[in-house]
Amino acid sequence: MSRPGKVPSLRLDRLLANMGYGSRREIGLLTGAGLVVLDGAPLRDSDQRIPVTPDLAQRMLVDGEPLDPPPGVALMLHKPLGVTCSHKEAGPLVYGLLPDRWRRRDPALSTVGRLDKETSGLLLLTDDGALLHRIIAPKSNVAKRYQVTLDRPLKGNEAAILSSGTLMLEGEDKPLLPVETEIHGETRVAVTLHEGRYHQVRRMFAALGNHVVALHRDRIGGLDLPGDLDAGAYRIMGEGEIAAVFGG
Repeated sequence: MSRPGKVPSLRLDRLLANMGYGSRREIGLLTGAGLVVLDGAPLRDSDQRIPVTPDLAQRMLVDGEPLDPPPGVALMLHKPLGVTCSHKEAGPLVYGLLPDRWRRRDPALSTVGRLDKETSGLLLLTDDGALLHRIIAPKSNVAKRYQVTLDRPLKGNEAAILSSGTLMLEGEDKPLLPVETEIHGETRVAVTLHEGRYHQVRRMFAALGNHVVALHRDRIGGLDLPGDLDAGAYRIMGEGEIAAVFGG
């Protein structure tokens, strides 16, 4: 077992193969050609062990390009409409929005929860299982905010019902936790959930006699979807952004 604080190390060919750069043989060809560079010096031995430090992506070049983030990465992605988070459904997947190489990583990138095909907005992905489970764990109480457009005007009692903690969804025997509500217009409302039941927003407005026509998630915990992150785009999360998820 590694001592606390000890920097892990991996064979260069294994590290790059696990990050999707190719087979170990292909990594050997890259190193043999002097195309893997660390701190300005070519690495010629593909089986040498490399300390996997947090700054490795800033110190290593592969075929002239900066190394992708090593394992332990987290991404925020602006999910567009029409793509799905599940590998089991037909049609375009959110993973198709990432570079091909990223889809071959081991450990694999996984979505932190899901947004359905017809919901857009902030989606997190990570290969860090501990981080993923910490975010989705009920005890972390990571709230999620959705901007909702409804088919029919609000009646006026929705906020009171949603905040009461008494609303039951069809087919369930446990009421929803209280939902925070902000009214933005006759058919526009923002709701903040503290749990994640299946299609919860759509089902709770159906229980209130309305129908959701557009749904967009713009906040997870204390992390807002950046205004400059276009639909379909992603960015690597820094430590402060990860911390913000738990600060909302």
